[in-house]
Parts: sequence; C-alpha cells; structure tokens
Amino acid sequence: MIARLRGTLAESSYTNCIVDVGGVGYEVSIPLSTFDKLPRPGEAVELQILTQVREDAITLFGFATPEEKALFRELVQISGIGGKLALNILSGMSVANFCDAVAQRDVKALSRISGIGKRTAERMVVELHDKLSGPGFSAIGGAEAPKGNLDSINDAALALENLGYKRDAVRRTLQAITAELPEAEQTTEALIRAALAKMNF
Repeated sequence: MIARLRGTLAESSYTNCIVDVGGVGYEVSIPLSTFDKLPRPGEAVELQILTQVREDAITLFGFATPEEKALFRELVQISGIGGKLALNILSGMSVANFCDAVAQRDVKALSRISGIGKRTAERMVVELHDKLSGPGFSAIGGAEAPKGNLDSINDAALALENLGYKRDAVRRTLQAITAELPEAEQTTEALIRAALAKMNF
C-alpha cells in the first residue's frame, strides 16, 4: 500500500492533483484543505496517502497533514460515508472545528457541510464522539479550535473563505478574536467585521 508520496507537483485542481515521482504520475484525490497547502506546479510536494483498493479501481487519497488523514480514516469507517463524501467533509470544515463540533454534539453545524444531512451528522456524532473527545482527540484535532459561539464562528469562517481568504489565516484570526470578544457579542456579522479589520490591516 502507498502511504506517502514525495515528488514534484505536476498539476492540481480543487479535487485532485498529480504528483510526479521518478517519472511516474500519481493521480491523487484531495480535499480543499490540502489544496490550499499545495505548492506551485513544478515544486516539491509531499502528501500523506491513504490507498483504497476495490475490484474495479485503486484510488489514492492525499492529505497535507497526518491529522487530515487520521480523520479521513475514521470517517470512511462510518456506514454511508465513502471516500468522496469524506473529502467533502474535510473540504467543508477544518479538522479542529470538525472535532470540536463532534465533541459538542453540534449536529446543526455538521449538517451545514455539503452532502451531509441531519441523519448522517447524528451518525457521525454517535460514532466519533468517544474517539475524538478521548485521549486521541488532540492528536487528530490538532491546534485548539476557536471557542465561543460555534455557529457564528463557522458561518463567519465560511463567509471569509468565500471572499478568498486562506483557511489557515481565517482560523488563526477568528481564534484571536474569540479569545478577546465576549461570547454574547460573537455574532456572525461582528466576527466578519473584526476579522476583515485584522486581515486587511
């Protein structure tokens, strides 16, 4: 099984990329969170790989971080969630925010992810809650997620990403803002305005 690829990025899109390793091009399916971290074509790249083998195909799923790969592995073990939907989940919410939503049993926030309905969100909470809130939670979740009004934070993050700001920058900015702003004042509009003021300074 292929567990890692290190080579040259030949080309990339929002959903996949091709990594040239010794003259062989490997097509890899990726989430948006990984796409944001890719270098320019022609530059060196290294991806964590999860290989899915089926009777009719071998699919490589690639991730920029071990945390993304770990969460993807947990997601595809849930009934009704295949590789494509798991990538949608990683594209729609950062690993840390996803783990935070599961820990808080926030079905509403999870249901906002493209392709995820209420029943699937509830199933994820039931099956992942103990895994992601136990001893391995920090290892999968990575950096601490912003605390406060989770619905407003997620809405603000989505709006800022739609405006073209990078996910990592949005996350760091919102984390700083929510640490300073009282939770009662953490409306979506207030968070967006504060974030824009910081990122455009």
